[in-house]
Amino acid sequence: MNELHEKNRDRASLTPAALYAKKGLSHCYMAERQCWSYIYHLDGRDRPNESFPPQDAFYSLNVILGFAALGRSAWEGEYDLPALLQINARRVFEDKAPIYAIGMALWASAVLGSPFEPDTAAKIRAFVTDRAHWKKFRAQDLGMILTGMAAMKKAGNNEYAQEAHALFTFLKEGYISGSGLFRDAATGPRKYFASFATQTYLITACYHYGTAFESDEALTIADDAVRALLPLQGENGEWPWFYRACKRLVVDYYELYTVHQNAMAALFLRFAKERGVPGAHEALIKGFGWSLGGNRLGKNMMVPELGMFYRSVLRKGELKSKIKRLMRVLWLSFSGRADSLALPDHLDVRLECRSYELGWILYVFAGCEEDDDLAGILYHPAFTAALRDERSSLNSSAA
Repeated sequence: MNELHEKNRDRASLTPAALYAKKGLSHCYMAERQCWSYIYHLDGRDRPNESFPPQDAFYSLNVILGFAALGRSAWEGEYDLPALLQINARRVFEDKAPIYAIGMALWASAVLGSPFEPDTAAKIRAFVTDRAHWKKFRAQDLGMILTGMAAMKKAGNNEYAQEAHALFTFLKEGYISGSGLFRDAATGPRKYFASFATQTYLITACYHYGTAFESDEALTIADDAVRALLPLQGENGEWPWFYRACKRLVVDYYELYTVHQNAMAALFLRFAKERGVPGAHEALIKGFGWSLGGNRLGKNMMVPELGMFYRSVLRKGELKSKIKRLMRVLWLSFSGRADSLALPDHLDVRLECRSYELGWILYVFAGCEEDDDLAGILYHPAFTAALRDERSSLNSSAA
């Protein structure tokens, strides 16, 4: 299988979609902290960037991964990416970032081709090789760390090969449900449930591990999970958020996160398409269309003047409370009934954007400039219009 991010690494031109995401990231960048923000609020407040150090570190590493996949010409002169990698990788431990940030650090380092400082490298290795930690892994932790190890292998670093094989075995033994969907955890209550992120990160990990270590078993597991997930995509292209894994049952559609529709699904659907999984490409296109107005609200989730997207659509009254969602999940799980999409007048939009969402757009579509199957996304009139309007505004100001 051809690698998805090994071609055209130093190209000079970027697609309108990439330029749009770069514009958004310029607003999220906090120069004084040398990172990208946790939240950019879109409610009109005077200081829209909100910092939360543990997530700042993870989100920044995700953005670094995206820029690294595009190639040096995408970031040189604007950001010192190797320095930002070192700073934010150190912060993973200093600021007690989530476990999965360690995997993102490995992934970003491998794609950027920039090794860690010795102290950071030692801390990462000590953590991921201590198998006592594995028992606490949620799907996102396992998926990102395994993907990071596979990325290291693809970059010519065999340091984590032994642990990668053991971690893949751990995945097989504890995270695959009878329905074909992945579980969110190997033990405890979460082993019965899964989120869309659960599927995304474990499918992606199996594809990366399978290609890096030539494991047909891993690739087949990933293909089977995609086949199990595709029928659960909503009528408008939306990917439901929460599932009863063993029953392959949608127990909460919401929140519907824009990043899932326009970027994260593509993390595995591009692999699945190349491997000939029926419906994979169509699902990718339909999901992206959701974010450009194909949703039940008929709302384009873009914020053109900023180069951003509104974060999500959710049920009214559930912006801050999780109690209603928990009760819905439990009731539907035990009744065996599937959740349904809400009527438009029962929905709200979350007025914020997260920097990692834009980083994923850079990463998943890197190297696709000449892919005719994706031209409708990457050169979509909405992106070209937003960039054209920006140039017109700058020209008017200059005059």
